[in-house]
Amino acid sequence: MASEQISFCLNGQVVVLPPTTSAASSLLDWLRGPAGLRGTKEGCAEGDCGACTVALEEPDGARVPINACLTLLGQMHGRAIRTVEGLRDAAGGPHPVARILAEHDGTQCGFCTPGIVMSAWAAVTGDGDPHEALAGNLCRCTGYRPIVAAMAAMPREVATPAPVPASTAACFHAPGQAFHLPRGLHALLSLRAAHPDAWLLAGGTDLGLRVSEHRERPPEVICLLAVPELQALHIDAHGIRIGAAVPYHRLLAALRGLDDPIAAPFARLLARLGSAQIRGLGTLGGNLGTASPIGDMLPPLVALGAEVTIASLCATRRMAVEAFLTGYRTNALAPDEVVTEVIIPRAGPGDVVAMEKLSRRHDQDITAVGLSAWLRVVEGRIRAARVALGGVGPRVLRATAAEHVLMGAPWSLETVRAAARMLDRDIAPLDDLRGSGAWRRAAAAGLLERVWWRATRPDVEPMEAL
Repeated sequence: MASEQISFCLNGQVVVLPPTTSAASSLLDWLRGPAGLRGTKEGCAEGDCGACTVALEEPDGARVPINACLTLLGQMHGRAIRTVEGLRDAAGGPHPVARILAEHDGTQCGFCTPGIVMSAWAAVTGDGDPHEALAGNLCRCTGYRPIVAAMAAMPREVATPAPVPASTAACFHAPGQAFHLPRGLHALLSLRAAHPDAWLLAGGTDLGLRVSEHRERPPEVICLLAVPELQALHIDAHGIRIGAAVPYHRLLAALRGLDDPIAAPFARLLARLGSAQIRGLGTLGGNLGTASPIGDMLPPLVALGAEVTIASLCATRRMAVEAFLTGYRTNALAPDEVVTEVIIPRAGPGDVVAMEKLSRRHDQDITAVGLSAWLRVVEGRIRAARVALGGVGPRVLRATAAEHVLMGAPWSLETVRAAARMLDRDIAPLDDLRGSGAWRRAAAAGLLERVWWRATRPDVEPMEAL
């Protein structure tokens, strides 16, 4: 694979970086350093505060906020991004988003303001919830009331497709580093076979921390973002097929337009996964790859009986997500394999589906205890049941003892409470900073009971933060 120079569209202009630029350095470091664009701020360097927010401009006109601190330069090749310096009105003055924010007293010290402006600019092309748009932006001094008021006053905009430079499969070299950007599945699998120790990088919302916070310099990176087969998203009567590199924001939009018992609870949980910036790049494949016991998406996949397709140059295989997760941050991938897609079966019209999460904050927080359940109820009795929990053991666990109580029993609060009492046989939570083992046991029982209340009293909104 020939070496190339990183090129992308920045604030409407194509830029081509020097051939020795490290593709595995952060976008934020490059913006504030060589690019001299210091409007994008560095706050936490962890993707939490939103001070570094910039926006991807997609070919279809979508504006996607992302954290520049977690994004690697190589991920931007062949794409279009905009920073706060690139926002102007038609006469070259302040953009209406920035002007209205100032007029509503939505800024004081101003450090967080560029990130908030970019989040607002990305949001004004639709009718989204300002709360959801701002969940990834921390404001330490102004307070959110005037910022939310400013967003309500901003006129809607029609986004236009962004021009992007033509690009092909590439390999970017810097001293001691190689960053591969294959543009087909066969090329990806060939690279994986040749470089089994390379980082597999999709959204980078987890791996990016190793660069931004821990200052690691990976010697070899294989980026999945330009592989079309991993960007496919198909929904039919049989299931939902999600490419391993489909960003969460695309999956969320698809779920919100889907008529299925899965859709509403899955979308509600996914809307709490990180922030709009994290969902702009984060992927299901990445959540599976890290195999964290508190990964938000893993209990739903296990409860729904989802499967993964795994490919290498030699073969393709399919296995249940439950079997794929083998232990604490370990999975069933061989060194030459890649997850290519996730398959979620469709639910039936009478199925009960619930996906719950408890965390110290409603938004932008790691799961303390997560529970997802799928029940098939026929003529008032539970004919099938799957319950999965996260944060209560070294990996996501099936609650088999609780499921045994549910199977064949009447669909009632008494049945669900009896099953909740059996969770002690299924889980082994530890004490840590997010909660004691005893609290986690009580929380898991409460979340299982919540499955009943979600189904029978949808008008009652439960507490979702500790």
